[in-house]
Amino acid sequence: MFETRPDRGSEVVLVGRSNVGKSTLMRELTGHTFDTGQRPGVTREPNHYDWTGPDFVLTDLPGFGFMQSVPEDVRERIKTDVVRYVEANADEILVGVLVVDGKAVVDIIDRHSGPDEVPHVVELFHFLREVGVEPVVAVNKMDKVDDADERLNELCDRLGMLPPWQQWQETVAPISAKNGDVDALTEAVRHHLHEAERDDLFQFF
Repeated sequence: MFETRPDRGSEVVLVGRSNVGKSTLMRELTGHTFDTGQRPGVTREPNHYDWTGPDFVLTDLPGFGFMQSVPEDVRERIKTDVVRYVEANADEILVGVLVVDGKAVVDIIDRHSGPDEVPHVVELFHFLREVGVEPVVAVNKMDKVDDADERLNELCDRLGMLPPWQQWQETVAPISAKNGDVDALTEAVRHHLHEAERDDLFQFF
């Protein structure tokens, strides 16, 4: 279990599979460089960014799922630690940003869907809701997607939200972190901060 969480009353977390661009997004949101690896699975512990002053922390949790050269038991432990972290801090987490790769996510979901298998992305989305954390799906790398609306509609369908995706803009945010295009995400996060009566945190998004 991760033991590094700063003593902060409010939190926004970034969760998702390895190699979807969470660390790049974190850098874009904070202007602060974190260790990112070319290989998936480099981030094994949470990266916390707590601004001095306000009672708030933004946390990039380690990626999970298939990671080359990372043993399966380690992968499973990382996923378990992520789930336990969110469960343990659910009362403080205002928004859970589920970062996915816009080009690959639907194919990955379909590949892992079956009678005995729930894809990680779908499982995590519903898990956030179950523990009372508002989920926002940051659909990253959209600059590489040709049929954006179609892909986003398919993703909504897989997550149990009726397309068109445009009616879920507080939950689905197409972005390109590498290109600095994260406005849809900041708008969605702000929506939930406002609902939680935390407009004071808008300065960070």
